[in-house]
Amino acid sequence: MSDPSDDTPSARRRTFAIISHPDAGKTTLTEKLLLFGGAIQLAGEVRAKKHGAQTRSDWMGIERERGISVVTSVMTFEYDGRIFNLLDTPGHEDFSEDTYRTLTAVDSAVMVIDAAKGIEARTRKLFEVCRLRDIPIVTFINKMDRESRDPFDLLDEIEKTLALDTAPVTWPIGRGRSFVGTYDLAHNHIRLIDRDEEAIPVSGPDDPKVIDLLPPDERDAFLEEITLAQEACKPFELDAFREGHLTPVFFGSALRTFGVRDLIDALAAFAPSPRGQQADGRTVLPDETRMTGFVFKIQANMDPNHRDRIAFLRVCSGKLTRGMKAKLVRTGKSISLNAPQFFFARSRSLAEEAFAGDVVGIPNHGTLRIGDTLTEGEDVLFRGVPSFAPEILRRIRLQDPMKAKKLREALQQMAEEGVVQMFLPKDGSAAIVGVVGALQLDVLVERMQAEYGLPIGFEQSRFTVCRWISSDSRADLEKFVEAQRSAIADDLDGAPVFMATSAFSLKYEQERAPQIVFSEVKDYQVRQSA
Repeated sequence: MSDPSDDTPSARRRTFAIISHPDAGKTTLTEKLLLFGGAIQLAGEVRAKKHGAQTRSDWMGIERERGISVVTSVMTFEYDGRIFNLLDTPGHEDFSEDTYRTLTAVDSAVMVIDAAKGIEARTRKLFEVCRLRDIPIVTFINKMDRESRDPFDLLDEIEKTLALDTAPVTWPIGRGRSFVGTYDLAHNHIRLIDRDEEAIPVSGPDDPKVIDLLPPDERDAFLEEITLAQEACKPFELDAFREGHLTPVFFGSALRTFGVRDLIDALAAFAPSPRGQQADGRTVLPDETRMTGFVFKIQANMDPNHRDRIAFLRVCSGKLTRGMKAKLVRTGKSISLNAPQFFFARSRSLAEEAFAGDVVGIPNHGTLRIGDTLTEGEDVLFRGVPSFAPEILRRIRLQDPMKAKKLREALQQMAEEGVVQMFLPKDGSAAIVGVVGALQLDVLVERMQAEYGLPIGFEQSRFTVCRWISSDSRADLEKFVEAQRSAIADDLDGAPVFMATSAFSLKYEQERAPQIVFSEVKDYQVRQSA
């Protein structure tokens, strides 16, 4: 499906994320896409540990144990003349902040739906983030080889729950145990589950090549379904898809590597190449000659042997070249990009050059932070990489008090990476960590032990809720901070945070101090002066 008009490097890029509810099959689908791209030679099931880290996108111990993704993996591969940058987002809701940031860096998304369960809560939330950013979505209805719901019910649920038009591109031939392949509604060909690489032309759904695949008692129902799907369902329209109003739908089984070929072909043919990115004051276009990019993720210790720290940069325009100098807009200082890297999980290679749409890892020792913009000199700041007020606050209990300094350094690295948020109380008491969900605390415990040799525990904090505070009057802000000193902390960037013992207490202080703004979300623009 290559288009010869795609003759610029950025036009050949497809940068996308996979979103789903946990257990819908996202990690398995990720691996099978990588198989098609030649990035891996062997796919390991989510819970099959024997094949090792090189075969799978999940690399942290807690991910292997629980069969879930809790960090974002970035993987680059080539297929059909296109360069794909696949961002595998955390499936667990406790890591929604990481997922939100990741979705700022993609141009399209694949929504994976379990054929038996349909739209689930997590899928709905992730879709809403995509909608806010007008991200086009391709739908993959997975696990058709197991017991599943009626396809029309699933399409109807997508349309009603997500207010998104559906255009089925393929249609299942049989379901559950009788699932044998898919019928292409537009091109009159079929693919069979054991011959996925071959598109078999047929004269129509009643062709013996099709109908003889099904048990006699299922044939009439199948023919009715196909007729209804072709006549009643919307046809695929590229513009409606690109605008985020319509989703093409594919059916398959990622575990059996079926339907994946149609999906990746669709991404190559239909998914948008890099789009313009909104920055302060203007939109930065991908075909501009000067390099710009923003950091959407920090990952420390992906390779524990090297204690590395990688900033993941989405290139927005121009060309990034190994060895070039770039301006860090937050500080105004220049940094050298001596070893930019492309990734597959823990495998990596030097990126001699990268173009708009590419995601590269920039090794650094704390220089870069989430939300930072790098340019070839222009002072632009990209929008939309916020921090969210945590829902759980805990004090760290350190088993060895002699390692307090090491703990502070490790916590700072974890906070810079976005694993937790760290708050330093003004009264000098022990640091408080904040997280969205309890699983983040489990991750913190494991990584502190594995990467820093620091066994830690947690104690309840008397605070249960926090908000960033600001004011149009610096004097009013300083007065409030001084009056509430025992309830004030600084975040990682030195921004003041008010901590309350309850939602009622927070509301009470808000009413008493109308001159103070209490914020649940802190935008990058607030912290870039830190």
